[in-house]
Amino acid sequence: MDILQAIILGLIQGLGEFLPISSSGHLVIVPWLFGWKDQGLSFDVALHFGTLIAVVGYFWKEWVVIICSFFGWHYKLCEEQKYPSHFLPFLAAGTIPGALMGFLLEEKIATVLRNPWVIVVSLVFFGGLLYLADVKSKKFKETNLVKLRDAILIGCAQALAIIPGTSRSGVTITAALALGFDRKSAAKFSFLLSTPIVFGAAVYKSKDLIETGIGVPEVVGILVAAISGFLAIATLLKFVEKVSYKVFFWYRVVLAILIVGLIFVR
Repeated sequence: MDILQAIILGLIQGLGEFLPISSSGHLVIVPWLFGWKDQGLSFDVALHFGTLIAVVGYFWKEWVVIICSFFGWHYKLCEEQKYPSHFLPFLAAGTIPGALMGFLLEEKIATVLRNPWVIVVSLVFFGGLLYLADVKSKKFKETNLVKLRDAILIGCAQALAIIPGTSRSGVTITAALALGFDRKSAAKFSFLLSTPIVFGAAVYKSKDLIETGIGVPEVVGILVAAISGFLAIATLLKFVEKVSYKVFFWYRVVLAILIVGLIFVR
């Protein structure tokens, strides 16, 4: 793999993981479009480490507050940002469905459903659900008001992200909006909920990265995914305060049409 390819795939992972446009879909389509060989499992793991750095780097203060609140520790930072003591267990409960789905079915789904037509359908269908949830939701809840029911339902939605083209952030934001969270809080909870999953996936598969070794492409991929992911989080949180999620629905529709066109051309 050359450096340019590593940069492009790192950008796709960083932007696609946190914007509701599907990183997995793009990581399948772009190599297919350019005729690249499969980047390999070790490079995929490297990209996950990049996005893990991004989400932890952006939300590290939030995680300090969440952990301190759970244990009842009192620091100035915890007083500035309020989270209930049950927020951490609720996040853990919301992580379970996605973790189980990934552990049991990831390899099978990645092979059976890893084709352009599945991505086309997922892009349009789940993009449409995001559009409807954004238009119809009441948008009154903030992140720290999450209930156990909310966390589990959003976690079940996260489990669907194993289907290429779905988008982990997109489907969890959709569920959060449908449950009444405002646009920024929906995105924020989505990112917090993704952290344990991304961390677990990176650690679980790290042995593959260690066995194959970390070369220059992996290092470049990690750095690009981390930087682009951090910027994607910051941009989305500011963007949705003033604008809706509709633009991402139209992006997904246009991308799906382009993919269909490419299928027929080939």
